Amino acid sequence: MSTVNVENVRDSLKKCMDPEVPLSIVDMGLIYGIDVTENNDVNIKMTMTTKGCPLHETMVDDVKRYAKKVSGVNNVDVEIVWDPPWTMDKMSDEAKAMMKTMGSQNTPAPINYETAVPQGVGNLVKQEDGSLVLANEHEQGFMVNQAIIDFWKSCNGQRKVTELVDMFAQQTGLQRTQVEKEVMQLLKQLHEGGLLVIPNQNDAPNVEFKKSN
Repeated sequence: MSTVNVENVRDSLKKCMDPEVPLSIVDMGLIYGIDVTENNDVNIKMTMTTKGCPLHETMVDDVKRYAKKVSGVNNVDVEIVWDPPWTMDKMSDEAKAMMKTMGSQNTPAPINYETAVPQGVGNLVKQEDGSLVLANEHEQGFMVNQAIIDFWKSCNGQRKVTELVDMFAQQTGLQRTQVEKEVMQLLKQLHEGGLLVIPNQNDAPNVEFKKSN
């Protein structure tokens, strides 16, 4: 039986992307601890940036999937903890630098909730390992989970932002006010990645996503 070590698991989790920003959950500082038992079971403690994150379950599923990619891993258990609370100080230096760069870019014009009708563009590609990637016209790949895929597909150029918020609230079972911020972040993320066109917005992607392997 091959021996599993913490660093192998951590390296695999570095390929698991945060659903809201083009950074790994490791660089985001969401992984609080990794423990490997004698039987090669892996126990992971992690947190979320906010307690109301509607992508909670899909993130846990993604973490388990990436941990199991390490040869020899048996069972994977993920525990969500809120103490200590997550802050930006927990991010890696690389992640902080990227967030600073993103924040210094020109802010696009505010999206008009009542008139904007986002249109998803690009292609959904299934990798050899079963993971899914959204690729833009420049063949830049962005690792995604099912929740983001469903949202991307729902942006059909006919639904207004208010309708997208209502749909996302229904899918996640959360109140509309809880998901508005998440929807706006997803719209911005997909738009910057060249995966979404918003009329009257700057349609040129301004984030260099890492190409998928």
